[in-house]
Amino acid sequence: MAPMMIAMQLDAPGEPLRRIERPLPVPGPGEIRVAVTACGVCRTDLHVADGDIRGPLPIVPGHEIVGRVDAVGAGAGPFRLGDRVGIAWLAGTCGTCSYCRGGRENLCDHAVFTGFSRDGGFASHCIADARYCLPLPGAFDDLHAAPLLCAGLIGYRAYRLAGDGKCIGLYGFGAAAHILAQLALAEDRTVFAFTREGDGDGQAFARHLGCEWAGSSIEAPPEPLDAAIIFAPAGALVPEALRHVRKGGRVVCAGIHMSDIPSFPYADLWGERLILSVANLTRADGAQFLALAAQYSIETHVTPLPLDRANTALDLLRSGKVKGALVLHP
Repeated sequence: MAPMMIAMQLDAPGEPLRRIERPLPVPGPGEIRVAVTACGVCRTDLHVADGDIRGPLPIVPGHEIVGRVDAVGAGAGPFRLGDRVGIAWLAGTCGTCSYCRGGRENLCDHAVFTGFSRDGGFASHCIADARYCLPLPGAFDDLHAAPLLCAGLIGYRAYRLAGDGKCIGLYGFGAAAHILAQLALAEDRTVFAFTREGDGDGQAFARHLGCEWAGSSIEAPPEPLDAAIIFAPAGALVPEALRHVRKGGRVVCAGIHMSDIPSFPYADLWGERLILSVANLTRADGAQFLALAAQYSIETHVTPLPLDRANTALDLLRSGKVKGALVLHP
């Protein structure tokens, strides 16, 4: 009998993930097969499950994958059997378009994404293009490395787009923000955390990590912000953040999906304020951020759950009550 793998599969938007068994896939040329040891649960997985963003179905979600190489296709160097690797959201690009040739592969019109357009890591095994896999710093065990692969990477790309200002506001203090806050503090910036109204635990967590101030997203920070980064998928936060950003400041929208942005007075944008969005990530982002995460000894706060509780993990994320990150393990 052929060796089997297990996975949690989405068959239709809004339906619970379904546990399936199927034969182990065989890696093709340039591919590796990874035995998954941990996979973070990202808000993008929730957007996929709820149908906010739509790709081919059925699909196995999950794109914060840590595992060991257990099969190697032809020409899939430099990885070898047993190597520990990370698999992130960007699963492949065309390599020839103007975006790819210009160092902006995150914008490739023909990109492939893990857990969205090819099966991801809510599984015991997955297949990946070796060129898009990342070696992981030894400073992190599997569970604590997983959130770095999207919450950390997207947070880092948003952080770079936010500019060099010293005072940064983070709206939505979840998996990405709790990582990014540590990076910003390590680089001597002041961080203000904005949470859902009444989320005292989240605000206490932010202060515990070193944030200068923590309050609800409808409160004004103690001083104007040089930049605001919005992780919560709420478009109403864009004009809210704009009102608290000084002239020349930036509001960075870091999610792949957001509700509509309501109209706001032009005066709130005037003064050379900028609104920017983050789209996906590049392999260079991965190499740069993972090196910094190890250098600054960033700590990810994780709640592990077994793979067959993937639906519970999505429900917890949907509730907005998760502190840090959720990580599945087979």
